Amino acid sequence: MLEQVANSVIDIRGIERTIRESKIEKRWSVEEIVGLFEMPFSDLIHQAQTVHREHFDPNAVQVSTLLSIKTGGCSEDCGYCPQAARYHTEVEAEPLMPLDEVLSAARAAKENGASRFCMGAAWRSPKQRDLEPVLKMIAEVKAMGLETCATLGMLKDGQAEQLKDAGLDYYNHNLDTAPEFYGDVITTRTYQDRLDTLDRVRDADINVCCGGIIGMGESRNQRAGLLAQLANMERPPESVPINLLTQVEGTPLHGTDELDPFEFVRTIAAARITMPKSYVRLSAGRQSMHEGIQALCFIAGANSIFYGEKLLTTGNPEAETDKKLFAKLGIHPA
Repeated sequence: MLEQVANSVIDIRGIERTIRESKIEKRWSVEEIVGLFEMPFSDLIHQAQTVHREHFDPNAVQVSTLLSIKTGGCSEDCGYCPQAARYHTEVEAEPLMPLDEVLSAARAAKENGASRFCMGAAWRSPKQRDLEPVLKMIAEVKAMGLETCATLGMLKDGQAEQLKDAGLDYYNHNLDTAPEFYGDVITTRTYQDRLDTLDRVRDADINVCCGGIIGMGESRNQRAGLLAQLANMERPPESVPINLLTQVEGTPLHGTDELDPFEFVRTIAAARITMPKSYVRLSAGRQSMHEGIQALCFIAGANSIFYGEKLLTTGNPEAETDKKLFAKLGIHPA
């Protein structure tokens, strides 16, 4: 009998070892992720930090800078976005930035310690004439020794391959929220439209940057649903930006009840546990967070930030403020 038990233990350990050593990824149910959210806070943070240390230097944070290369005038109706042409906000539509201005911003980002330069354009989907000058920007930024990232909207067949050939390292296209809440936020493109663009990016062998926005009035189950969508991709995104809704007057989501900051930290921890090998990025909304909450996010497994004065059209902590926080926490750029 004891021998049977011993053999059973050996078999179980062997199976666990096989899973660890193989490329089998655990599939997460929404219920399991809700269970993470419901753990005692200290237990959740401990588990997230343990997972984090298995895959990353716990004191290193990857630093990116995001520049809006084409602002405003978007035809979409995303309820959180001040760049939508249909909403009356203070954001004015602007043409595509000249190449020399983009390169100047990229040089400044590199001097400030950024390792990745992200270029965002407010298009529903770029036309070929829109894409041509962006391809030049990507090639020139890449030549500076920076990683390149772009977020340009939905991609058509062949466009991801052009971006890859120009030297694009990452393409950002967020799912925003869980499928069942998506229609409450956006009606001008479908969830499947977003997944199709992500498939094109993967097929072109470009790294995927994909996350979402929390604090839009969604439930905890729906926050868990977003993480399940991301974690259960055939290959989870290499970079997962977690945005806190930045409320802008004139947008439909202005006036939404603010999310408890500890719920945001719980979301970061759950993202780290469910996507252990991905970079989890603190993105929009960080300017509203006390540095103590940011510190908890880093402990919970966040290891990437956007760095600089602007995050597309809303404020972001200035580089010097971030450097001071890094010094307090003993964090260094990855």
